[in-house]
Order: sequence, then structure tokens, then C-alpha cells
Amino acid sequence: MLRIAIRLETELDVAIGNNCFGDLQLIVPNLHRRYSGVTATNRMVSPKLAKMFRAAWLGPCAPDGIARIGFADLLKLWRRGRPLIWHARRNDEMIAGVLLRALGWPLKLVFTSAAQRHHSWLTRWLITRMDAIIATSDLSASFLKREATVVMHGVDTDRYAPPPDRAAAFAEARLPGRYAIGCFGRVRAQKGSDLFVEAMCALLPRYPDFTAVMVGAIVPEQQGFAADLKRRIEAAGLRSRIVMTGELEIGEVERWYQRLTIYAFTSRNEGFGLTLIEAMAAGVALVASRAGAAEVVVEDGVTGILTPPGDIDALVAALEPLMRDPALAVAMGMRARARAREKFSLDAEANGIAEVYRTLI
Repeated sequence: MLRIAIRLETELDVAIGNNCFGDLQLIVPNLHRRYSGVTATNRMVSPKLAKMFRAAWLGPCAPDGIARIGFADLLKLWRRGRPLIWHARRNDEMIAGVLLRALGWPLKLVFTSAAQRHHSWLTRWLITRMDAIIATSDLSASFLKREATVVMHGVDTDRYAPPPDRAAAFAEARLPGRYAIGCFGRVRAQKGSDLFVEAMCALLPRYPDFTAVMVGAIVPEQQGFAADLKRRIEAAGLRSRIVMTGELEIGEVERWYQRLTIYAFTSRNEGFGLTLIEAMAAGVALVASRAGAAEVVVEDGVTGILTPPGDIDALVAALEPLMRDPALAVAMGMRARARAREKFSLDAEANGIAEVYRTLI
């Protein structure tokens, strides 16, 4: 254990300097223990930013490629002369940044907002205390009531990539049929998990070559909702063909994307909808509700099909042609992959964020 501790301390020293953290430029706080979409986006872009700025991650779920800093280490930054960026993505991280600065930490506060709704009074007040605001879409920016820089999310198109052989990737899962259709995210009404199950109950009996896969956590407060979905699946006789995996490690999630032919984005409301560009990067055809950034991300009829949020009939009507003709879905997936690489790369996101940082330091 001592040897591991010494190695971790050495890595931190190399990354951010030995002189009381004097070279550190950026702290990436993640004060949320439960893995979420916000954490996922943060984990992907932070190592890219760490190549441009001397950066450290504070909190759980730290990715490779960025140094770690502990809460005790923050004491060494008190009343430091040079400014230090604190990039928050949640209310609690904004609150922590505001308090630290009030107590003498030389922080420049940045907040990224993906929400497409009117903010609470607390969030509005916190936003007024930020030095810079980033929004993940023009629609998100319109709810902020102050100037914001729009930087859309990106995805690592090397990690999220089509498999060499999608049929072999599907076979690896030992599921019935030849093709998979997926819906990823926490199992809950906001994500439209019930809409996906209802659509699959209607379509799977007609298309025996398909199996449906739901990848995502079932949190304690959603156990009743998930149990009702399982009862519906059982009543439809589709227990072996609608698979709920629960929460998975990120590497396994990436493999599930590679097994899909079609991805259904069924959210009733959403901040951005990172799974859209993850599925696109993996070369998967999309059927997406017009929630989050879907209308910006998806070219309707080209890289996917857009449907009204919450409209089960429209969802079934959009999915059925792709299930009837998987070759059509494969061609759409190839176009989606090309668009993800062109428009939604992780490098583009990191460069946009870096420009905001440079205005502050």
C-alpha cells in the first residue's frame, strides 16, 4: 500500500508540479458519486483538456490521463497568487466554488449547462457568480439569462467505433436472433424506458431476428417503475428478447453499442443526450425523440429518424422500416458514423472549452 501511495503522489507531482501546486491551472471537480451522463461527458473531455492545461481531477470516477487531487490538497492552494479555473457542471460544484473563492481560493469559476428548462432560483443565483458560462446547445443557452459560449458535446470516435464484424459482435452476446436494437440510460420515465418496452412488445413478435437491449442502472427510487416494465415484458412473452442488463462498466457499454443495429433514443426530456452521439460514432442507425440536442445532432431521414417525444405510435412507425430492412439501418448507421466524426469529435469540444479558459487565465 505504501508503494502505491508513493507512486500516486509521484504521478500527481509530475502532473501539477512540486512547488505547492504552483503550476496547476485547472481543477475539474466531480462531486457526484453516482455515475451519470454528466460524469461521462466530464470523464471523456477532461484528459483532452489535461493535454492543454495543467489539470487535476477532484472527486470519484477519475479517468486515466488526468492527475488526481485530494480535498486535503486544496489547502495548499489557499491564497495562491495566480488564478485557477474551477469548472463546475452541477449546482453542488458551483456552490463549492463560490464558497472556496469567498474563503480565499483564487478561483475563476466556469459552469457548463446542458439543461433545456427554466432554472431554479438557486441555480440562477449561482450562474450570476460564475466568470464564464458554457452551454451545450443554443437552446440550453436561451434559458441562462446571460451571455454563454455554446460548445456542443463530443465523443471519442476511436473508443466508440463500429466493430470489425457486427454480426460477430452480436453473436458474442449469445442473444436470440441476428440483430439488436438498444435503448441506453437509467431506467425511468424521463428516459422513455416504458415507451421503448411498449414499442418492443408491439414489434418484436413481427421481427423474430431482433432482440431488444436496455443498458442502464435501476436506482432504488425507480424499482417500482422497473418492476412494472418487467411485468409487461413477461406478459408479452418476451422475457428472452427484451434484456435489461442493469448498470455496466463503461468498457462493456461500448461493446454493447457495437452489437446494435438500431438505437432508440426515447427521452421525454433531456439536457443534451450523449448516447445519441455515442451510438452514431459506433455506426448505429438512430430513431430519436426531439428531446435534448436531437434536432441538432440527427439529420432527419439521413443519419436517423426524429419523432415527437412521448409519441408511441410515431416511435413504432419510425422503427418498423429499419427492422423490416436491416440493410437500410446499416447504411444509415454508416452515415451517422461519418457525421459524428465530422461534427461531434472530442477534440472539437476540448478546443471550444479551452478557448473559454484562455479568456480567464
